[in-house]
Formats: sequence, structure tokens, C-alpha cells
Amino acid sequence: MILGLGWPLVFQLLVLGCFTGFLAGLLGIGGGMLMVPFMTLILSAQGVPAVLSVKMAIATSMATILFTSISSVRAHHARGGVRWDLVRTLAPGIVAGGLVAGAGVFAILKGTTLALVFAVFVGFSATQMLLNKKPHASRQMPGPAGRFAAGGIIGFVSGLVGAGGGFISVPFMAWCNVAMHTAVATSAALGFPIALANTAGYVVGGWSLENPLPGSVGYLWLPALLLIGATSVLFAPLGARAAHAMPVQQLRRVFALMLYALAAYMLYKAIRG
Repeated sequence: MILGLGWPLVFQLLVLGCFTGFLAGLLGIGGGMLMVPFMTLILSAQGVPAVLSVKMAIATSMATILFTSISSVRAHHARGGVRWDLVRTLAPGIVAGGLVAGAGVFAILKGTTLALVFAVFVGFSATQMLLNKKPHASRQMPGPAGRFAAGGIIGFVSGLVGAGGGFISVPFMAWCNVAMHTAVATSAALGFPIALANTAGYVVGGWSLENPLPGSVGYLWLPALLLIGATSVLFAPLGARAAHAMPVQQLRRVFALMLYALAAYMLYKAIRG
């Protein structure tokens, strides 16, 4: 037993953390798209109802970004890639949007609805990855009000699907003539306020929830958070190193097909619910 969990379950969570962390580093994406379907499956196997397992999976996935974003930001900052001026101006909107999503809309929506939203989001992201679509830079970054609104959308959507926001923030910044490598690095830095605001929202929104599993706080499953967070932090740098020695474009195609399968699973959960 560790953290109140049996060894088979601990092993599953550790493997999930290793897998998602490595792929996040290898492909430059957040682990939420992988983690949420597998966490939903694990929670369902523990007897958590479908309407709640999806919510707990999304919330726990988002909270792990608190761990992974720190190590990622340090690496990007050391290379001078982060536009901290964009982080400062986008973060307030992100926090506002994240709190609205995590503490408000997330608690109101049914788990089956969130599963449908997640399936659509992952399917779209998989298509973008498969086609390797990049937006054409056609304008400059908006002013303070526009950045607050953009941050609000990024934080809100991220909170509903348990992702770090990279699939929204990177295309947005690239569209606004921010260099791609700078957009990726800055998106990594935005992951922390996204995760912080939404995690706080999940705790507040689910505070009165009857905890279905030991170690649950609101919609968060803390033992899974600690195990997945610890291993994903260790394996994300390994994935980043491997990216320089592997045919990443081919891996993106394989990964996109896997995302389609995971999106289909979440769509099945939504329809079944």
C-alpha cells in the first residue's frame, strides 16, 4: 500500500505519469489529452460513477500541470524563449477564465457533457497534429483588453477539458506574429496560471461533493495527482531529449491516430451516459 492505494493501482498511475510526461516532452503537448481518458478508465474501474469519473479525471489532469509546467518553464527560460511581457498581460484573463470554468461552469455541466466537449476538442487537436497545420501570421498582438479576452478564452476552454491551453495559445500567438518557438515557450509559462486558477476552481466548485475515493478533495484525487505528477516531471525532460534524435513528424501521425481512438472512447462515455 502507498498513499492508501494498492500496488496494482499505484503501478497503473506511475506508468500513466511516465507515458504522458515522455510524450509531452517529445511532442510538445500537454499530457491532459492522454491522461483524461485513461484516468476516466481507472476511476471507473474503482467504482466511481461515469458522471463523476470524467470530472475527476479532468480536474486531476489539470492539477498535474502545476508540476510539469515548472520544469518546462525553467528549460525554456534558460534558452531565453519566454516572452514574459505576454505572460503578464495574458495571465489575468487566464486566471479569470479559469476560475469561471473551474468553480462555476465545470460544477454545473454534467460529466457526460464534459466528455463530449473533451472528445470534440481532442478530435480537433488530433486533426491539427495530423495535418501539421500552422496559422499564417496576419496581425499583431491586441492591446490590453484584447489580451485579457484572449486569456479568458484560453483559461476557460482549458478548464473544461483539463488541458494546458497550448493548442489554443500557441496558434493564437503565432497568428499574432509571435515566432513559433517563442509561442511554444510562452505557452509553457502560461500553463502554471492556467493550472493554478482551474485547480482552485475545481476545489471550490466540488467542496461539498461527497468524496467517492479516499484522498479526494473536491474533484481532485490527490494520490493520483502526486504519483502522476512526480513521474511526469521526471520523464518530460527525457522526451524532450529524444525529440532531437527521433522522426517526430512520423510520431505525430501515430500519436494523432491514438488521439482519435481516445476521442472515440470519450465520445462513447458521453453517449453511454
